[in-house]
Amino acid sequence: MARRVRTTGAPAHLYRICPIDPHAHLFEVELTISEPDPNGQRLTLPAWIPGSYMIREFARHVVSIEARAGARTVALTKVDKHTWQARRCAGPLTLIYRVYAWDLSVRGAHLDSTHAFFNGTSVFLAVAGQEDRACEVELQPPPSSIATEWKVATTLPRAGAAAYGFGRYRAADYDELIDHPVEMGRFALASFKAAGAQHDVAITGQHDADMARFTTDLARVCALQAKLFEPRGGRAPFDRYLFQLMAVGDGYGGLEHRASTALIARRTDLPWSGMSGVPEGYRRLLGLCSHEYFHAWHVKRIKPEGFVHHDLRSESYTRLLWLFEGFTSYYDDLMLRRAGVLPVGDYLEALAGTIANVMRSPGRRLQSVAESSFDAWTKYYRQDENSPNAIVSYYTKGALVALALDLSIRTESGGRASLDDLIRLLWQRFGKHFYGADGRIATDARGVAESELPALIAEATGLDLSAQLRQWVDGTADLPLARLLEKAGVSLTLRRADHAGAALGLRVSESGARLRITTVYTDSPAQRAGLSAGDELVAVSGLRADVATLKAAIARRRRGARLELHAFRRDELMRVQVEIGEAASSEAKLVLAPSARSSAVKLRTAWLGAL
Repeated sequence: MARRVRTTGAPAHLYRICPIDPHAHLFEVELTISEPDPNGQRLTLPAWIPGSYMIREFARHVVSIEARAGARTVALTKVDKHTWQARRCAGPLTLIYRVYAWDLSVRGAHLDSTHAFFNGTSVFLAVAGQEDRACEVELQPPPSSIATEWKVATTLPRAGAAAYGFGRYRAADYDELIDHPVEMGRFALASFKAAGAQHDVAITGQHDADMARFTTDLARVCALQAKLFEPRGGRAPFDRYLFQLMAVGDGYGGLEHRASTALIARRTDLPWSGMSGVPEGYRRLLGLCSHEYFHAWHVKRIKPEGFVHHDLRSESYTRLLWLFEGFTSYYDDLMLRRAGVLPVGDYLEALAGTIANVMRSPGRRLQSVAESSFDAWTKYYRQDENSPNAIVSYYTKGALVALALDLSIRTESGGRASLDDLIRLLWQRFGKHFYGADGRIATDARGVAESELPALIAEATGLDLSAQLRQWVDGTADLPLARLLEKAGVSLTLRRADHAGAALGLRVSESGARLRITTVYTDSPAQRAGLSAGDELVAVSGLRADVATLKAAIARRRRGARLELHAFRRDELMRVQVEIGEAASSEAKLVLAPSARSSAVKLRTAWLGAL
């Protein structure tokens, strides 16, 4: 929401939030405004949450709301989908409202008898025109029959509450208030020191995690990331950081905040006692933690120009998500590798997966990563069955742009510079002093403008890469990764996909006895035959359709042969003849080149760390 001129010594807005009915998933919030607008106070709830670029309409979960001034009821008028107007009144104005919380994600609010979680954007009304004023929050426990042994995990500064306890917390302004999610419940807690800061890990949900292994690995990654941004001191830009993790049967996601991250992951991805190596699930979890932690510098403090004072009532656009999400996606696993947490073979396998992910998307030839960034609100976050044909991910292709830039800088500078130098310059120029000592955004804070990037790269590295940047960011051609990786002593091989339906240009999903088409690729044999996403395959050459039958039927026929398929579209049976084609390249393999030159080995070591 738009920021206003600051007031000094202004009285605090006092919020009280209570998980009043966990079984009905209801929070009750009370907001007292000491000095409401004498012409009538307007209040709004954000429509989206920073870091997740989709209009989510959090106000739809407000199930009741009323206003009072002392003992007198104050009339409230709903102005639009997330705005209320209170009639003018004298003295303190109190709003009392209830919020339905049943969104088990990192973006919203969730409440039941086992725990309570919320982001401020889901529950805290903003006082229009007074967003700059200090706030206090009283966190209250649920009913005593439920609250046994419940604790609180948040990085909101305490204002009288005991550590991990209920009570009062504070925030410098509304921006800070909504940037510290809160977890309440019976969570497992572990701590470690890294980068001069206290780090806590709070895990909610049943699990058997080896917390010592988890915190040891996280400590190494956190220390290395701080060292990347601050090579001399290696200090983090906060005194305390919190990893809030919800362990579930199936789930994955994270959302960054200025001194914490909210995470959701499979409980089986957590390390266990006696575990050897880095299984894929644990690598995925560590990569997620690394990604969100990197954001504490790169997006929470170094920001795109349009995100410094974003308006949470409507979309805030930028063409730079490839820089902020893509570069973060490049560094997340790279930090695991450099910290020695991830073996080089595992890192190359993960990087090959990113390359394959981009290569299997026909949309990469239609949409640039700059366009993907701008269209995040309407395309990336609202994907449908045609999305693989129409869009490219600013996460994955953005990570490959970072890789291409990093290897180009290292090669052309003879190893004297790297992408790390650009990251450090962005930190010093835009991020280091973004927040003042009082927790507010500094008055002179500014974000990165797209037009500045070529000059910033030149300043950081001494190289003019403007032509490459323009081609890779605004163009749709494939990146020259094989050539660049070869100079680092790494060999890239692309292979044809072999999943069921690959040679027909479609993807399927099998659920029980049903085989459904999920994607039909552009200009593929399946598309030319008239098949569409959502069609249910029922027979392959007269045999009941399943994955094994489909793969076997394709394997027994040469390219150009026709395959008869029966499918239901809605409740109508179709019979089509599909010509078997050549599967697109959608698998990648990266290996260390055994005969790499010494210069390539030196570059590779500087890039990946000692093997």
